[in-house]
Amino acid sequence: MKISVILNVILLLLSAALLWLYMAQKDKSIPAPSTDDALENISSRTSIRRYTSAPVEDEKIEKMLRAGMAAPTAMNRQPWAMVVVNDPSQMEALRCDAPLAIVVCGDMERAIGGEARDFWIQDASAASQNILLAAHSLGLGAVWRGVYPIPPRIQEVKDVLGLPENIIPLNIITIGYPDESPTPKDKWNPENVHYNRW
Repeated sequence: MKISVILNVILLLLSAALLWLYMAQKDKSIPAPSTDDALENISSRTSIRRYTSAPVEDEKIEKMLRAGMAAPTAMNRQPWAMVVVNDPSQMEALRCDAPLAIVVCGDMERAIGGEARDFWIQDASAASQNILLAAHSLGLGAVWRGVYPIPPRIQEVKDVLGLPENIIPLNIITIGYPDESPTPKDKWNPENVHYNRW
């Protein structure tokens, strides 16, 4: 059990560090990150469910999408597809009270075949976490709203967005400028950690 916990922590740290490095490379005004910066971005992020009406700028949307697509992916299959939603009628149909949503999906035509097919879930989840961290680092708030694996939710999102058969929505990430400031939860619990074996 310890190995999977350590691998998950390493994956999150690596994702955050890669995100900071990418942003610093694209925008020279952003200083190179320190380990503390990456850890602070992770630990200070929290779910935001209330937003102002201010729209999210196109350049910030692209930065979040690029961050998502920088995520690790099994065999580099990149089986994700992302639908950006900012049309008010579409947002209402998705029951999202936010100026923006990114629907992270899995593309089954790019997923690994056989027993490894469901690795798409891990890949799209890593992309989703990168989007959440990017949103936070850009001064935005966001929350992950689960869709998969609940069939009625999946079908509702597929119908609203006109998704083809091979595209499965994993989640809806609602995004905007925060209109609330909840305190991040300290989720550290050493009782959840095991070394060498259970």
